[in-house]
Amino acid sequence: MTKVVKITKGLDIPLLGEAEKIMKDLSSNHYAIKPTDFNGVFPKVLIKEGDEVKAGSPLFFNKYNEKILFTAPVSGKVIEIHRGDKRVLEEIRIEADGMNSHIDFGSADPQSLKREEIVEKLIQSGIWPCIRQRPFSVIADPYKMPKAIHVSTFDTAPLAPDYDFIIHGKGELFQTGLNALAKLTNGTVHLNVHSKLTTSKVFLNSRNVQINHFAGPHPSGNVSVHIAKTDPINKGDIVWYLNPQDVLAIGRLFQEGVYDASMVIALTGSEVLKPVYYKTLRGVSVKNLLLENLSEGPVRIISGNVLSGDKILPDGYLGFYHNQITVIPEGNFYEFIGWATPGFGKFSFSRAFFSWLNKSKKYRLDTNLHGGHRAFVMTGKYEQVFPLDILPLQLLKACMINDIDLMEGLGIYEVDEEDFALCEFIDTSKTEMQSIIRKGLDLMRKETS
Repeated sequence: MTKVVKITKGLDIPLLGEAEKIMKDLSSNHYAIKPTDFNGVFPKVLIKEGDEVKAGSPLFFNKYNEKILFTAPVSGKVIEIHRGDKRVLEEIRIEADGMNSHIDFGSADPQSLKREEIVEKLIQSGIWPCIRQRPFSVIADPYKMPKAIHVSTFDTAPLAPDYDFIIHGKGELFQTGLNALAKLTNGTVHLNVHSKLTTSKVFLNSRNVQINHFAGPHPSGNVSVHIAKTDPINKGDIVWYLNPQDVLAIGRLFQEGVYDASMVIALTGSEVLKPVYYKTLRGVSVKNLLLENLSEGPVRIISGNVLSGDKILPDGYLGFYHNQITVIPEGNFYEFIGWATPGFGKFSFSRAFFSWLNKSKKYRLDTNLHGGHRAFVMTGKYEQVFPLDILPLQLLKACMINDIDLMEGLGIYEVDEEDFALCEFIDTSKTEMQSIIRKGLDLMRKETS
């Protein structure tokens, strides 16, 4: 009998705007790679404005690890190297030429290659940044051996894309990618599936992997939960992880010899008129995606999901690690005596409103905070949505006072900022917990490197 790891702590947020399982093509002439998407990367630019590039051409490298290259997702011309405050490099924008030309890295069967050859091909093509490592959620160090690699095939975040639908019919590519990953570790490649929602044979028939079954509400799809429940991280351990679409990109690299940045994204949210799936390329501009497809009124456009995504402009670009665009109402309004209304249309984790009586209802939630920042209150609510064996409030406080010994003792190595997104959502103190955890992780990495 298959063992199922059941998560009981958590919360599914029922939002309107799930993407209908219809696949469309998204064409755009504009793409961008955003160095700010990568934790701990200090970019050193290799191109200048006006340069012609092919898909796979190096754009910049990490000054702290010069081997790691970041490459163009499409062929065309570099039209802008955009810098923000203090000359921080924010975007390298490329205008596509429509030629779809690629650099040829050579096809090969990963099972016939040595680990070093696979690593070199992944680095030169620019696919290596898809592989991240715990602790710290940074790009994996190719010179270190991970004790395991995790690929999570389901996402429980609000309105998250269905990877069964995305990956359908691509079993051969996916298996080639898994075969390459298996050469990168002396340990196990874990393929984490949902016990009920995952039905794709591409996942369930995969070879060279250990398939782990999970069930329960969000965040049962978070990789932190999968690592903690299968083989927890101890001090000194390194675990790598990546997304199923990244495994496909690896498979295409070895089968076709090119960096093909093709991916499928879900356009979701209550303010989207026609939420469906789109075939496109990594780093695409969302301008054409949203054109004449949004409801009237102020909206917030998010690259990623509503809990851990990034706010972008209407002509912004898809984040490197995101597979979803979400659009929800902007909450820049004041609700007169809103606290005194029955709140039948409001979602509440604490049952402050009667809406909890209708559990099947889905909501059009906005970004309104309904209150300002205040002190932490010991309510015990965080622990109800936090399935890891960690004290979330105590770890947050340790990060706020920069106590690295306490942070280590409380389990900072096992978490990422996305693990605190639900705590932040239900938090009555309106504290930006994810940024606190990110600063704590950055401090620990600096002190231990």
